[in-house]
Amino acid sequence: MTRAASPRLEGYAILVGAGLVSALALRRPELAVAVAPLALVLAAGLRARAAPSLQISFSLGEERVIEGEEVEASIVVVSETPIDRLELFLALPRGVEVAEGADAVAFRLAAGEERELDLPLRCSRWGLYDVGALEVRCRGFLRLVVWEQTISETHRLKAYPRTERLNQIVPPWETQAFTGSEVARTKGDGIEYADIRDFSPGDRLRSINWRASARRGGPLVVNDRHPERNTDVVLFVDSFADVRRGDRSTLDDAVRAAASLAARYLERRDRVGLVSFGGVLRWLQPAQGPAQRFRLVESLLETGVEPTYTWRDVNIIPARILPPKALVLAITPLVDPRFVTTVADLRARGYDVSVVEVDPEPLVEPGPTELDRLAHRLWLLEREVLRARLSRLGIAQSRWNEQRELQVALEEVRAFRRRAGLARV
Repeated sequence: MTRAASPRLEGYAILVGAGLVSALALRRPELAVAVAPLALVLAAGLRARAAPSLQISFSLGEERVIEGEEVEASIVVVSETPIDRLELFLALPRGVEVAEGADAVAFRLAAGEERELDLPLRCSRWGLYDVGALEVRCRGFLRLVVWEQTISETHRLKAYPRTERLNQIVPPWETQAFTGSEVARTKGDGIEYADIRDFSPGDRLRSINWRASARRGGPLVVNDRHPERNTDVVLFVDSFADVRRGDRSTLDDAVRAAASLAARYLERRDRVGLVSFGGVLRWLQPAQGPAQRFRLVESLLETGVEPTYTWRDVNIIPARILPPKALVLAITPLVDPRFVTTVADLRARGYDVSVVEVDPEPLVEPGPTELDRLAHRLWLLEREVLRARLSRLGIAQSRWNEQRELQVALEEVRAFRRRAGLARV
């Protein structure tokens, strides 16, 4: 701990000095007598005393929490010496706040006393936070001297993005070879009826359609069915730009949408991958299972906007991250043309691409001048041009903002694909 003088000490010292100087200058000894008590207080407060001996520990009840939920934090203080006043301040990063009470407390400790403080914390935004930095201040006798210490040892708190409730999601053009929940277009063993055909050697007896065979009065006929297969889904998150206003952010909404879609696809036993495409390229190879969901969320927590003026295209993405027949779901505010060009390139290469636009228009207001309003209208027209470009390429798209649920936006994508005949919905 570092020792320092308190403002009270400085004030007493100024008064004592002023009184003694005035007594000498004016030859009035009564002025020196008047400040004598203050001099005695200074002498008593500045007498030698060892620094307080403290042991402070910080702990978190959980290391992972959903944004908006509370997590219990505990501070344990043990003092080997008596402390007249101990002040603790928990320095919290932006996005984390104390749910109940205050982040600063003050109390008195006796020698050998242990005090435990419980502070419920709440994360208002998803992300990675280092929590536990403490500022400690002990006040000495008569509060004239203070000892200060900063404890920088922190704990990592992971706030996962909250997920939206999704009943229907976007189906792909084609399925993969493994068992899943998506009905394939091909015929094979399954439960979804496809067609009937004549019996051939090797067909199972349970596949025979006895009623149809009896009506035809000829050879036996069997039922053909569609098998249930899994799909490959790649979540393509735009991290080139972030439009923010107050507590709303297009990047925050994009991460929440990606987490919701990943959870829903993984429940269907699909393989899900991730590409965060922006100033820094991050990716996660498609896989399935509960462990993949945690890997996806952990990767999403690291998503952020990194400014770059380098032109980037699809060629910098490793080939194994975009497997053949994969459904690419792009989540973007349609602000940076580099991302739009990459999406168009993926469509030209034969990938099944759909776009969910995190609409930034409600977050942008025109300025007060006529020139500002003209610039705003031109920006809106430029966005219409980008949407039209994607539509000409046959890319299904929809707009999602705070006035609409994510499920509604996905239904628009499904309707677009159904009208275009891109996939069976």
